[in-house]
Formats: sequence, structure tokens, C-alpha cells
Amino acid sequence: MRDARVEMSERLRVAVVGCGIGTHHMQAYQELPEQFELRAICDIDGEKARKAAETYGAARVVTDFEELCRQNDIDVIDVCTPPHLHYPQVVRALEAGKHVICEKPLVGSVREADQLIELEARSGRRVMPIFQYRFGPGLQKLKLLIERGIAGRAYLSTVETAWRRRAAYYDVPWRGKWSTELGGALLGHAIHAHDMLVYVLGPIRSVFARASTLVNDIEVEDTAAASLEMADGSLATLAVTLGSSHEITRHRFCFSNLVAESNTRPYSSSGDPWTFIGDTPEIDQAIAATLEGFEPRPERFEGQFLRFAEALDAGTELPVTLADARASLELVTALYVSARSGQPVELPIGPEHPAYASWLPT
Repeated sequence: MRDARVEMSERLRVAVVGCGIGTHHMQAYQELPEQFELRAICDIDGEKARKAAETYGAARVVTDFEELCRQNDIDVIDVCTPPHLHYPQVVRALEAGKHVICEKPLVGSVREADQLIELEARSGRRVMPIFQYRFGPGLQKLKLLIERGIAGRAYLSTVETAWRRRAAYYDVPWRGKWSTELGGALLGHAIHAHDMLVYVLGPIRSVFARASTLVNDIEVEDTAAASLEMADGSLATLAVTLGSSHEITRHRFCFSNLVAESNTRPYSSSGDPWTFIGDTPEIDQAIAATLEGFEPRPERFEGQFLRFAEALDAGTELPVTLADARASLELVTALYVSARSGQPVELPIGPEHPAYASWLPT
């Protein structure tokens, strides 16, 4: 088995599994030719895989995941399949001695996340969940201001995910069903926006949520609202709908020393421009001086994959960890439990919690 550290002069040989969101991953690997070689594409639809291989320059097409895991010239398997397949495929890839990248949601329960944490530690391989929105320069500027002590204490944060999904979106057979999509707007659409909140402020103490299916004739929720108490004592609200004729994603953070507000582009809200307004002229000057030295790095998938390669080379913590994904799934679990029970839910969620093994309805 190869060492988990990889020399940067040696490109990581990647196989992408799934030709849906996976095509965005393929494009990102193309942008990083010094770090990655897209060696194989795997999809049960061979024609889709062949077209993707031609478009993105992969040498090999595979239609069977098990066959892919047996191939010795693959270093990383990038899982971009429907959510209910993630856990068994990540486990199998680790057992085959591969590093793994996996799209959201990582798995279907907090328990499965904990099992992957244990398996990763034993395997000598690394697993990186996808949260590419973390690396937008706007969000990174806010992180810098917090790290430099300029932002001050957090008071209130608001997160809006207002997108539009029509009936045709759910013509894909696995969408809109608990058994295969594992959830609705809270899991598959707003998960990135909610991860950005935790990435900035840290752990959540308690959650109260309401969720409904109002927009489409599906099993899972497409509209939700929630109030959160963060571990630092600040408050936050989450608003989610798939019925907005004008799509936006927006973050607004009120700190004692400044207000930070994102752009409202629905699918790139962590990118520039962000607005930072200080509470005094002196704080405005400190913000300007700090951001003058900010050096942007690649964002979105390209940014996350580049940092992944660098971390493997250095033997350091991955840019997104299984613990990060666990925190995201813990929030998802609390949101669903609260919405069904009509009661607030305290975090963290451990093995003793009734929904530890699954947030699915019974």
C-alpha cells in the first residue's frame, strides 16, 4: 500500500464516479494538471462515461464500481453518485487502498460518519468530503478578519437559500425520495450555505426548525425555517425554499465590530464581492488594512482539490475533514428531528440519541 503522503512531483491519479455533478469535478481536475491526472471515469451508463472521457481527457471508461476499485493505478476515487450509495462506496474504496473524495451529503447518518472516521484512521488513507463553497475569497476574507481579532463578538447571523426547483428536476428517479436522496432542501440544497455558517462561527448548541413540502409533489421537504443558538452564545436563522422565482443565497453576519454581507449569487455566494462595514472609522481602517494584504487563492472545486493535493504532500489536515462533514450531518439530523417533534434539539448528537443511526422518517 502506498504511503498516504504523495510527492507533488507525482500527480495524483483520479477516477471520478458519476457523470452528474461529477463533470464539475472533472473540469476542476483539468485546471490542475500539475497535481492531478484524470485517469478514469466510472458510470453505470457507459455512453455517458465515454462522452465525459472524451470531453475531459480521461483515458479509461469503467461501468462497474467494483472493477474500478481493483485497478492498481488509481490513487483517488472521487464519489459523485446518488446519496444513498455514498457510504458503501466510500467504505469499499478505502478497503481497496484508495484516498476518497465524496460529494455531499457524505453519508446518511451521524453514526455512518463516525464509522467512516474510525475506518479512515485504520486505513492509512484520507477521506475528503466536498464543501467547495468554503474557499470563496469573500468568505476567506471574513475568516481572516475573525482570525486577526477585528470582527469581535458574534451577535446574529442570517442565512438565506432561496432557489427554484420545478417538477422536471424530480424526473431523475432518485430525487425527491427519502430512500435514495435521503432528504430534501435541508440536505441537498442548503447544506453548503449552512456549512459556511459553522465554518465561520463554530459549533451549534441548539436547533429549532419547521419544514414543509409546499412547492413540488415530492416526499421530502422543499421549504424550511430554523433558529439556532451557537456554542459561542450568538444566534442564527436559516431560511430555505425551492420555490423562489428569483434565486439568491445570502449570508449576513453581525459582529460587535463589523457587519459582513455576502453577494447574493445563488451558486457562488462565497466569492467576491462581500461587504464589510465597521462600527467606527477606526475599525473601517483596520478592515481595509487587513484586506489589503489578502492574497486570493483558487476557489470552488479547483480550490478544494488544490488544497487536498497540498495536504497529502505535506501530511497535514485536509482542507475539509470527516469531522466537518459530521458537524454538517449533525445539524441536518437536529433540523429533521426538531421539525417532526416541534421541539428544540440540543447538540451534540451522540450514540445515545434516537436519531443517531438515521434522520429518516419512520
